[in-house]
Formats: sequence, C-alpha cells, structure tokens
Amino acid sequence: MGKRSYNPHRASLSRFDRSFFSGSDRFTFIGSGELGGKAHGLARVKGILESSVGGSFKPGISVNIPTLTVLTTDLFDAFMKQNDLLAKIGRDDADEMIAHRFQQASLPVTLVGDLRALVQQAHAPLAVRSSSMLEDAMFEPFASVYATKMVPNNQPDADARFRALDEAVKFVYASTFFRAARNYMRATHHTTRDEKMAVVIQEVVGDRFGDRFYPHVSGVLRSYNFYPASGSEPEDGVAELALGLGRTIVDDGVSWAFSPPYPRANPPFKSIGDMLKHTQTRFWAINMGKPPAYNPIEETEYLMQYGLEEAGYDGSLRHIASTYNAQDDRITSGIEEEGPRVVDFAPILKDEVLPLADLLRELKKTCEDSLGAMVEIEFAMRLGRRECAPADFGFLQVRPMVVSTEQVEVAREELAGPGVVLASERVLGNGAIETIRDVVYAVPERFDVRRTRSMASDLERINSSLLDERVPYVLIGFGRWGTTDPLGGIPVDFGQISGARVIVEASSPDLQFMLSQGSHFFHNVTSFRILYFSVRHDGPYAIDWDWLAGQPAVAETEYIRHVRCAAPLSIRVDGRRGRGVIVHE
Repeated sequence: MGKRSYNPHRASLSRFDRSFFSGSDRFTFIGSGELGGKAHGLARVKGILESSVGGSFKPGISVNIPTLTVLTTDLFDAFMKQNDLLAKIGRDDADEMIAHRFQQASLPVTLVGDLRALVQQAHAPLAVRSSSMLEDAMFEPFASVYATKMVPNNQPDADARFRALDEAVKFVYASTFFRAARNYMRATHHTTRDEKMAVVIQEVVGDRFGDRFYPHVSGVLRSYNFYPASGSEPEDGVAELALGLGRTIVDDGVSWAFSPPYPRANPPFKSIGDMLKHTQTRFWAINMGKPPAYNPIEETEYLMQYGLEEAGYDGSLRHIASTYNAQDDRITSGIEEEGPRVVDFAPILKDEVLPLADLLRELKKTCEDSLGAMVEIEFAMRLGRRECAPADFGFLQVRPMVVSTEQVEVAREELAGPGVVLASERVLGNGAIETIRDVVYAVPERFDVRRTRSMASDLERINSSLLDERVPYVLIGFGRWGTTDPLGGIPVDFGQISGARVIVEASSPDLQFMLSQGSHFFHNVTSFRILYFSVRHDGPYAIDWDWLAGQPAVAETEYIRHVRCAAPLSIRVDGRRGRGVIVHE
C-alpha cells in the first residue's frame, strides 16, 4: 500500500484512553496506522456535523456519531505477521476454514489490553465493523464485502465480554480473505494481499426491549433517486427506512422509501393489498437473552429476526406504524385501532411528530457540499419511549455515490420492434455499450424458486470463467438480485456476478418485488456503473426468450445458460428518462 500519508482527519482525533463511554472524546483510535475508508469518512464528517447542526436539530432530535474507537491498520498487519497467517491461507480455502484459523490466532498484546479495558466499563451492545483501506473509494466501494459482527456485550463476566469482542475482531479480520472478497477483488485491479483492514468498534444505537436490542428506525439516505415518483426529481434524493437493525435494508432490501421533500407521498404501490404484501413484516435485533449456540465464525451469531407482533409487544411501533382497517379498506396513521400493522412511519413522515424529513434534507446538502460529490448516508434512531421526542439520530456512515452524467437518448418507440431482446422504462444508469456478445440467463421454463441457491453456485462458476477471460456479459434472472431470501430471487452476493456489465431483473407471477435503492448490492451496482434493467412479466415489453434460446451455448447447467452472440449487442440506457433497450443485429 506504500508509505502512509499524513491524515489530517485522524490528527484531529484522540487516542483511546481506555475509557469508552466516559472518556473525554467519543471518537478515538488505537494504533498508529490508517483509519480505513469507513472510519475516515466518519472522521471527515465529525467536525461538519458539530458545526452545522451543533449536536441537535430543531427541538426533539440530537445528532451525533455514536461512540466509537478505531483499530488502525498497523494492528491488522501485526496480527497477520505475528501469526504467519498469509502463509496459512490457501487460494481456494473455504470461508469456514479461514475463519477458524483466524480464531485460533492471537491478537497483539497491546491491543488485548485496550480491548479488555474497553469491556471493563462498557456493557452496551457493540458493532464491530470493517473499515478497510479500499472501502468507500469512489468507484470501488466494497459495500457489504467485509463483515460486521454485533455482540450483546451484556455478560456479567468481563472475561466473557472480552472473548466475544476478541472473536468479533478476528472474524472481521478474516473476512478480508473470504470468498466474497476474493471474487470482488477479481473485478478490480486489486488483490486481497493489497488490502489492509482497520476495524471500528462502535456503540449500537437503540433501546433494550426485554431480550431484544434494536433501534426504532434504521435508514439509508441517497443523494440521487434512480426511480423517482410522485412528482419528485432524481436530484431530490431518496430515503429508505426500516424498523430494527439496518440489515433489513442493506442486506434484505426491504424498506419504506420516500423522497425527503415529499415525505407524505407513498411509494408507488398498485393497491393497499400490494402495500401490505411488500412492506416490512420482520425485523432484526440483537439477542440479549439466552446465549445462542457458540459459533464465532457466524456473522449473525448474536442476531435474531422477529415479527411485528414482537415489536407491538415491545411498544416500538407506536411512532412508526399505521393500521389497516379491512372493513373500510384503508390505512390509518398510528396504532390506536385494531388491525394489521403497516410499517410506513406515517406518524413521523405524515403527522410530523418529528422533523426527520427536514433533517435528512439538511444532512444531504451538508455532506454533498463537504465531500464535493453525491453521497449515501446510513443512520439509526432511538425514539423517546412515551413521546416520539427526544430522539437520538446516530450518523453511522457516509460514502460517495456515483451517478453517470453521460447523455444518451432513447425514444419510447425504440423500446419495441425488430431485434429488441428486452426493454424497460425502469432502468438504472446512463450510457451505451456496443461490445458485449455474451449473455448469461436463468432459463425461464426451468426456473424453480426452491433451487435458487444452486443457481447462485452455477452463476459463480460461470462468472469466474468469464472474469478469467476478461469477457463482460449481460446477466438476466428472475426476482431480486442480491436478496438474502432464496424465495425472493437468486441469492448471490455481488462478487458472484461481478463480471456482469448489464444486469436484468425480471418479475414473474410468483416473484414480484419492490426495488430497493438502499441495499449494499444496489450501491455496488451504481458504483461500478452497471446498467440495471427491471422488466415486469405483465409489462408492455417482453423479453425475447425464443431468440436467446436460439443462440449457441458456451456453457449450460440445469438452470443457467451462457450464450455467445455472433455480433455484439447494442445496449443503450437513457438515464434522464429511465429507459433502456438491448437490440441484437
């Protein structure tokens, strides 16, 4: 990585003084190396938040970066060298094997002392998050490539709390070499040996509800809305909210989306029934109760999913949910009435019990001005138990967002006609590609939602082969790409399809979904400037499956087919109008 350069943002921070919540500074570091991309972004925005919102925004919302300390990259280097781990990692080793080797290794003695001091006086849940040198770079953001592990940190015994934290740090270190990271690296000019990992240890924003700990609201704010609706413009941005930990948005892709200037506008649901089907029904929380089965190499070891009935029991729906009245077929803000709950944040967004939309608009502008780029912000909120305010807004992450400004015009009449393989009026990106001949697609007549994990494995093998050949391709599949739910689409991580330059998600009668712009998968798509088509089975533009079936196969599995066309496809996307078309010769 070369000689370490002077970092003015780290220079403004304090060294960890072995006090976490009671220290003089709530943003500290351990070590003498780099902070890594994630922590560097937070260090940069720390002073901006203090000067712009002064720790609070209007009556009722305090704004801060939750207490954290950063283990700088030199500690990772020392850990790797001390345990000779590079020599013990094979190119094709399974994640579990790598994780076990890291767990058997020892952290540097100086770090052990600081971590023991931290857990001696900290009893609240902690998030142990990656902050690699490559994370959050403009065109290679590595979103979701590395691990985050949350620990309850509530064991009475300080030794037990230390062991859990020690294991979490080693797990994040190990994720530098996991399969997802190796696959992702192959789509860039880097290798895993180029990487250096810093680690952020941060308090988790939220409240304890019995055996559960979680925030009332998690969210992602993006400067640019690729799918604007209800009169909003792309530059108005989009926010996505969810109950519980942010994993629901960034991994599961489930949220309530709105444009901050228009918080009262609903997402474009077709009906109330459609809203009930596609809004949040489960949430993630940290398990504060009976310890789970010991599994230090599992990212979700201390996490559990719950239904809305548990949230209702906790009382956490009071300020964020509405109620469906079946008799009148209508949605009523709040939970005073009996009926199914809808997590639509109406009390906050429509009844304005908190000025959240105003805050998000200000943060968007402040961060854009500071970074000189469009941004993506992750946050979490804890609300007052009885009244919505006071509320704590925890600023968790900011990173640059890539939006292509290339101008391509696609008229509506071009979306149908001879030679059109597929077209859509819901397309992400801008640009034209005239060099791709390869298409990898899920064969429609063989698609089975019960076999999507097998399809993901097939795609990984084909992607690996095409990366070796440096051959870009068009990828077509059913359901939501990047989903963690194998019944909602093909559950790939980005590294498994990282060679695709065009991605198409097609719906079917059995697989219909709302687009999520807040997921880490989506962030990687935009950062790599991948053209992304969404094609509905009941829409005006059908995929020409017969033409694809007539192309010669390079490779074929039970569910996936890879074909190579005689001539390059013409692929054009008009980002201003959200239109795109793929045409064969």
